[in-house]
Amino acid sequence: MYKHFFKRFFDFFIALIGLIVLSPIFIFVTIGLYFANQGKPFFFQSRPGLNAKIFKIIKFKTMNDKKDANGNLLSDAERLTSIGAFVRKTSLDEIPQLINVLKGDMAIIGPRPLLPQYLPLYNEVQKHRHDVRPGITGWAQVNGRNAISWTKKFELDVWYVDNLSFTTDINVFFTTFKKVFKSEGISQEGQVTAEAFNGRN
Repeated sequence: MYKHFFKRFFDFFIALIGLIVLSPIFIFVTIGLYFANQGKPFFFQSRPGLNAKIFKIIKFKTMNDKKDANGNLLSDAERLTSIGAFVRKTSLDEIPQLINVLKGDMAIIGPRPLLPQYLPLYNEVQKHRHDVRPGITGWAQVNGRNAISWTKKFELDVWYVDNLSFTTDINVFFTTFKKVFKSEGISQEGQVTAEAFNGRN
């Protein structure tokens, strides 16, 4: 009952309240990133959601679009702006995803939505991460986030799908605030974010 009805109800309610409460921060960050990213405060990207259906995720844009002499984007570390680094460290870049939750693309708690090009790389077990709506935060995020391997992330994602419950969601919800406060697991060692998934790592 919770998985098929109440979870969506709570997601919508929490996202609505969250946007209202966080609106001052939303506006402040939007203005700051507008100037830091040449008028582009938001980042839109295709991601697979429930049943691998593609949707457009909305995040704050923490990196600029600077390119090298050959027209190629510079590395993530070189494109990460000062305000972008702060927004990423404090997880404020996730706030716009509350709009995705209101639309029904995402949930508050669930496996993180990854890139479409990863879909063919999943094994049969890993594919089950798409049996529920992706989340702003999730079981893998409170158990290592970007600091753990992709294999471990997917194990945690599938565990969540198999054990989805109100109790688990409450645990993830409050643990997320603790992780954000401590700035734990934001990136892999030697990386600004996380290395790309190649089907093996």
